[in-house]
Amino acid sequence: MSRLYIANVTATEKSRGEAWLARADLRPTRQRVLLASLLVGDGRDRHVTAEWLHDATRQSGEKVSLATVYNTLRAFTDAGLVQEITVDGTGSYFDTKLDDHPHFYWEEEGRLSDAGSEALQIVNLPDTPDGMEVAKVDVVIRLRSKT
Repeated sequence: MSRLYIANVTATEKSRGEAWLARADLRPTRQRVLLASLLVGDGRDRHVTAEWLHDATRQSGEKVSLATVYNTLRAFTDAGLVQEITVDGTGSYFDTKLDDHPHFYWEEEGRLSDAGSEALQIVNLPDTPDGMEVAKVDVVIRLRSKT
């Protein structure tokens, strides 16, 4: 397979992005490799919005439409590479850390971060409707400055 050139993305970042896509058996298109490299190329977990990722592509010197970013994030989510966290009705964050863990949402900054799970206990959940089971529980703790 020929190596794609992507401006302002190191060979290590690109290699990590390609390996990440390969784990999910996703075809490594130029756009997917670029977005994967920006998401996981430095080896750190992150929480991003589609808009943040779109801005990062422009800063990398590449042109990718916002619609392509949304479609690619959907493909990454469907492939199990990221999880989508909906904070409110205005948008979603995409988390590269896949284990179950709670989040802090910093209201004044519009930022999502991991919260420690050591003290978190979910003791009782409501009964589910007939024929349904709990698929996942998302815990988002909203923070704001004390007044």
